[in-house]
Amino acid sequence: MDSATEILLKLLAVIAVHSWSTRVAGNKYNCDDQLVSALPQSSFSSSSELSSSHSPGFARLNRREGAGGWSPLVSNKYQWLQIDLGERTEITAVATQGGYGSSNWVTSYLLMFSDSGRNWKQYRQKESIWAFSGNANADSVVYYKLQHSIEARFLRFVPLDWNPNGRIGMRIEVYGCTYRSEVVGFDGKSCLIYRFNQKLMSALKDVISLKFKTMQSDGILLHREGQNGDHITLELIKGKLSLLINLGDAKTHSSNAQINITLGSLLDDQHWHSVLIEHFNNQVNFTVDKHTHHFHAKGEFNYVDLDYELSFGGILVPGKSGMLSRKNFHGCFENIYCNGVNIIDLAKSQKSQISFVGNMSFSCLEPPLVPVTFLSSSSYLALPGTSGQEEVSISFQFRTWNKEGLLLSTKLHQTSGGLLLYLSDGRVKMSLYKPGKALSDITAGTGLNNGQWHSVSFSAKRNRISVIVDNDVTLSAHASIPLQIYSGDTFYFGGCPNGGNNTECNSSFSGFQGCMRLFSIDNKPVDMIAVQQNFLGNFSDLQIDLCGIIDRCLPNYCEHGGECSQSWNSFYCSCINTGYKGATCHYSIYEQSCEAYKHRGNTSGFYNIDSDGSGPLGPFLVYCNMTDTTWTIIQHNNTNLTRVKSANRENPHTVFFKYSASLDQLQATINHAEHCEQELAYHCKKSRLLDKQDGRPLSWWIGRTNETQTYWGGSLPTVQKCACGLEGRCIDSQHYCNCDADRNEWTNDTGFLSYKDHLPVTEMVITDTDRPNSEAAYKLGPLLCRGDRAFWNSASFNTETSYLHFPTFHGELSADMSFFFKTTASSGVFLENLGIRDFIRIELYSPSEVIFSFDVGNGPSEIIMQTLTSLNDNQWHYVKAERNIKEASLQVDHLPQKSQAAPPDGHIRLQLNSQLFVGGTASRQRGFLGCIRSLHLNGVALDLEERAKITPGVEPGCPGHCSSYGNLCHNGGKCREKYSGFSCDCTFSAYAGPFCKKEISAYFGTGTSVTYNFQEYYTLNKNSSSHASSFYADMTLSRETITFTFRTTRMPSLLLYVSSFYKEYLSVILTKNGSLQIRYKLDSHQDPDVFNISFKSLADGQLQHVKINREEEMLFVEVNRNERMKFILSSGTEFNAIKSLTLGKILAESSDVDEETMKANSQGFIGCLSSVQFNHIAPLKAALHHSSSAPIIVKGHFTESNCGTLTGADSTSSETTHSFADHSGPVDEGEPLANAIRSDSAIIGGVIAVVIFILLCITAIAIRIYKKKSTYSKNEPKGSENEDGAESTLKNELNVQNPANENQKEYFF
Repeated sequence: MDSATEILLKLLAVIAVHSWSTRVAGNKYNCDDQLVSALPQSSFSSSSELSSSHSPGFARLNRREGAGGWSPLVSNKYQWLQIDLGERTEITAVATQGGYGSSNWVTSYLLMFSDSGRNWKQYRQKESIWAFSGNANADSVVYYKLQHSIEARFLRFVPLDWNPNGRIGMRIEVYGCTYRSEVVGFDGKSCLIYRFNQKLMSALKDVISLKFKTMQSDGILLHREGQNGDHITLELIKGKLSLLINLGDAKTHSSNAQINITLGSLLDDQHWHSVLIEHFNNQVNFTVDKHTHHFHAKGEFNYVDLDYELSFGGILVPGKSGMLSRKNFHGCFENIYCNGVNIIDLAKSQKSQISFVGNMSFSCLEPPLVPVTFLSSSSYLALPGTSGQEEVSISFQFRTWNKEGLLLSTKLHQTSGGLLLYLSDGRVKMSLYKPGKALSDITAGTGLNNGQWHSVSFSAKRNRISVIVDNDVTLSAHASIPLQIYSGDTFYFGGCPNGGNNTECNSSFSGFQGCMRLFSIDNKPVDMIAVQQNFLGNFSDLQIDLCGIIDRCLPNYCEHGGECSQSWNSFYCSCINTGYKGATCHYSIYEQSCEAYKHRGNTSGFYNIDSDGSGPLGPFLVYCNMTDTTWTIIQHNNTNLTRVKSANRENPHTVFFKYSASLDQLQATINHAEHCEQELAYHCKKSRLLDKQDGRPLSWWIGRTNETQTYWGGSLPTVQKCACGLEGRCIDSQHYCNCDADRNEWTNDTGFLSYKDHLPVTEMVITDTDRPNSEAAYKLGPLLCRGDRAFWNSASFNTETSYLHFPTFHGELSADMSFFFKTTASSGVFLENLGIRDFIRIELYSPSEVIFSFDVGNGPSEIIMQTLTSLNDNQWHYVKAERNIKEASLQVDHLPQKSQAAPPDGHIRLQLNSQLFVGGTASRQRGFLGCIRSLHLNGVALDLEERAKITPGVEPGCPGHCSSYGNLCHNGGKCREKYSGFSCDCTFSAYAGPFCKKEISAYFGTGTSVTYNFQEYYTLNKNSSSHASSFYADMTLSRETITFTFRTTRMPSLLLYVSSFYKEYLSVILTKNGSLQIRYKLDSHQDPDVFNISFKSLADGQLQHVKINREEEMLFVEVNRNERMKFILSSGTEFNAIKSLTLGKILAESSDVDEETMKANSQGFIGCLSSVQFNHIAPLKAALHHSSSAPIIVKGHFTESNCGTLTGADSTSSETTHSFADHSGPVDEGEPLANAIRSDSAIIGGVIAVVIFILLCITAIAIRIYKKKSTYSKNEPKGSENEDGAESTLKNELNVQNPANENQKEYFF
C-alpha cells in the first residue's frame, strides 16, 4: 500500500470515529414525542388523592376528565405525583398545568427520576438551581426544555409551593423518545475481556465510552496492560473515578511518565454516570458526567507497547487464568463502546472476541435500599422501639460533610437519663448521661465527614456497651458502666422535634445534615416506605427514598490553587500560601507593580508582584528600586561575565537564561511598564558578530518571541548595526560593530536592548571563537523595567452625559473591579454593564455613600458603604468591588471591607451582553463628573486615556495628584505635579530619595570641619551696590529651626556652631559628662545663655535625634522624640548678621567664643552626623551632593555614610535608591512584602557571609600580589569558564585595553 492510500484510509477512520463519538456525546435527532398522553391509568401514582375524581390518572395535560387534574388529600411538601414510562426512556422536556377551572395550581416544584421507583435522584437544571417555576393560573401551560436530558423509567413531580388561595393541583406532560440500553451486571467477582483486531489500532484516534452505576465506592472499571509495565487503568476509588496512565515501570521510566487524573465524586450513589476517554496522538480528553479534563500525555503514548486486550470489571493476574487482583467492580455497565464497537452486544452474541471470568448477567439488579435525607438542622426521624429490653442494638449507615451533628438520641427506660450518639470533629461519640452528670463517654472512628458511607453499630447488654464504625474492630470502642441499661420506647435519629420541653430527646447538639440508610433496631430492619406512608414512626423535613448529598467542591470554584472544603450547605476555600485572598481566593494580596508599592510609601526592597492581579498568573519576587523613577529588577541564573573559546557553527556555544518568573509573567510585567531594557555586553578578541562575506550572523540571541535577533545592545531591531555603528564611532569605519573589525585585541559591543517585544533575552549563541587567539566573553544584566502605564492612566469626565464604552465585561463566576476616583460632584455612576436581566453597577450615590449593585438571576442585590467623611473633596479615593459565587464585597479607601453572602442555592453566573459603560450609563443619566484612574477589571487594566482621546466630553489624563499624595513627601519635601503622577522636590530638605526620607549621613574624622557660608549665599541674591547695613539686616533672624542626628562616643564634642558678623553665636556641644548643652549669645555685650539637657549621656554610640526651635526669646528643645523642653533666653531675641554654620571643628581664629565651646572645639567632632537642617538650609547635604555649587568649605576626613540609619527602629525608615543590597522595607500589618531578611537566622547568616567574603577578598588580594609578575596562561579548557580567577583576569585585560569603551553597570543583590 502506498503512503497516499494509507493516509487516506487513516483520515477516513478518523472521520468515522469522530462521527460515531458525536452521536454518543449528544444525539441531535428529534426527541420530543409526548410520552404521557398514551400511558394507561396504572402508570400514574401519587402520595395521596383528594378524592377519586382527583386521582393521579387525571393528571394529563389539557385533559378535563374527573375533576380536571390531580390534587392530594393534604397540601404539604411531602406530596408527589409519579409516572411509570414502562422502560428507560430519554426525557428532554416537561410541561405543567393547574387543575382545570380551579384555583389549584403549583408555583414551583422539584423533578425526580429513578430506574426502579426507588432511590430517587433530584434533577438539577444548572449549578445550584433545583426548583422549576410552575404555573400562575390553572390553564396556561409552562414548558421547560431540559438543559441535559434524563434517561429514566420513573419520574416524580414534588410540589414545593402552590396558590395560597387554593391547593396543590397538577396536569403534566413529558417529552422524549425511546432509549437504547444494553446493560451487563457484575457481582464483584467477575470480569469481561475484549480482544480486538490489531488493524483497528491503525486509527489515529481511540474512543472508549460507557455508563456505570454502583453502590460500592471502590472497584476496577477498565484495564489495559502492556509488556514493560505500561498500562491504562480506570478505577473507582472512594467514590471518585481515577484514570491512571503508566508509560513504563519505575526501573526503565521516570516518574514523569505516570499520569493520574481524578474526576467525579459521590459516584457510588446507584445512579448512572457517563465516562468518555478520547485519545488522539498525545492529547487525552477524560470526561465524567460532563466534567472534562484535557491533558497531554508525556512520552510515547501511542499504544505500541500495549496488548490488544481490554478487561472490564477487574484485572487479570498474569499467568494465573481466572484469578483477579485488586478490588473488582460490583455494579452495572451500560452501552460500552470501544471505537464504535458495542462490547455488550458482542458479549450477548457470544462473539469470539469476548471472554468472561466469573458470573455476569445482562440485567441490572436494583438493591432494595431506601436512603433518607436530613435536609436541615431541624430534621428528625422518630422510630419506635421496645421499651424495657435488657439488650439494646441499633445500627445504620450515614454520609455527610458536616463535622458535627446528632445521630441518635433516646431516653432510657426507668431512668431519667439517656443515650446520645453524635458526630464531633468528624468522629462518632457515645454519651451515656443522667441530668447534670455524664456516666460514660466513648469515641470511635475519625474523618467520618468525608462524604463516604459509614456504618455505625451500637449495642448495650447489661452494663457493657460498644460502638463499632465501618465494621472495623480497630475503629471500635467499648466501656463498662455502673448501671443496667434498658431500652426506651422511641429512638430519635438526626435531631429532635421542635416541641419545647421534649424530655424524650436531648436537643443539646445541632441536628444532623446528610443521608442515612439501612436502619436496624433490635436486629430488625426498619421499613422506610412504611415510614413514608405514615404507617410507622414520624418525621419532619426529610426526603425519603433519596440521598440528596452533593459535592460542592465539584467543580472546584476555589481559584489559584485554593483548597476546597465543605459542609452540607456551603463550601469554603483555604487560601493559605496561595498569594490570594477572598472567599474564593480570587483577589491577589500583592500589588501589580513596583509603582503601586512606591505610592503606598514603600521603600526599595524585594517585593512580590502579581502582574495580572486576579488573573491566572501567580505572584513572583522582584527587586523594586524606588528612585524618582521606579525600577523593577528581575534577575536570571547567569549574571557572571563568561568567556567562550573553541566554538564554531558546527559546535556552537549556547547559553540559556532562566528568570525568576515565567515568560508569561515577564510578558505581563513588560506590557505594564513604560520602558524596559536589558544590558548585553559582548567582549571580543578576533570574534565577529557578522560574517561579511556571506551575510550570515556568527553570534545571535533569542528573546521572548523565540525569534533569532542579530542586533546588539544600544541598537534597534530594524537596523543591522551595533550602537557604535549608529553613532559613527566604531573602531573600524568599514564595519558597523566593533567586534566585526576582527582585531587581535579586546574590544566590545555593549549597550541596552530596549525593544520591549523582544525582551527578555532567553538564549544566546556564539560560534566564532575557534580560530587562533579568538575569544569572546558575554555578560547579560537583569531585566529592568520602569513605570506602570496603568497606574496613572486616567480620564476626566466633563459632562453628565459623557461616558467611555468598552467591550462587555466577562466575569461570570468571579468579577473584581478596582479604580481611583476624585470629584466635587455629589453623585454619579462610575461604571455599569447590563445583560438581559443581569447587571452590575458601581456608583457614588451621595457624597458619603458608594453603592455596589448587581443581579445574577436571584434578584437585585446591593452593598452600601457609608464613609465618615465626604468623598467629593477632589482628592483621590480608592474603590474595590468583588463578586463571586460565595459573596460580594465592597471596599472604599482603607475602611473595613463590607461583604454580603450569596444564597447557598441559586444562580451563580453573571451573564452580561451590553457594552461596559465607564463614567456614565446607557441611558445617559446620572453620569459621573470628575476623574477615574487605574481602572482594573479582573486584573486587566482598561486604557482610559486612549478611549478618551476619541470621545467627546471626556479628556485623557487628570491633573492634581499632590492634593492626595502630597503627604508622601516627608521632611520638608515639596510635592510637584507631573502629567503622570507627582514627584517630591527635596531641594530644601536635609533628606533625599523619592519621598525625601533617605537620611543624608557623613562620618567625621579627627579635625574634620564643614563650614557653610551664609554671606556667599546672600551675596547671590543682593545687588552689588547695596550698603552693608542693609545687607546685614537681611541676615537677622528672630527664629530658627534646627534638626540633626548624631552618633559619637567622644566628649566633649562640638556638634554645631553658627557665627555672626556681630560676635553673636550659637553653639551646640556635648559636655565632658556627655550631656547636651545649647549656648546662645544674642548680645555681644552679655554672657551667653546656657541650657543643659542632662538626663543621660548622649555619647553612648547610639543615634541621638535633636530638634531645636527658637521663637524670639522662647527656646524649645526635643531630644530623641521625648517630651519637648521649654527655656527662656535673656540675652536677646534677634540673631544678627549670621555669617556661617560649622559642623565639626571650628578652624577660623575666633576670640569671641566662650571657654566651654572652645574646650569642645579642641576635640572637634568624631563620629556620625546625619540630616542636618538649619531653617531651609541643609549644609551636610550641600557638602556631600552640591559641594561645587554651594558656598561650602570642607576640611579633613569627611565621607558619606549610612551611619545614620543602621540601628534599631531607625533602619525601618531608611530608603535605598541606588543599591540593590538593601532588602528592607516597612512592614505594616497586612503588608504584602517579601523581605529577603526577615529573621534572626537570616541576619546571623548575613554576618557570617560578610566575614567569609572579607576573608576571601584578603586571600584573593594576596594571591594576586604573589602572581603579579606571572604571564596569562593561554592553555584554557574548551567552552565557557565562570571561575572567579578567570573572570578577574579577563576584567583586568578588558580594563587595560579598553578604558574608553567600558560603561558597565554592576547590580548587587
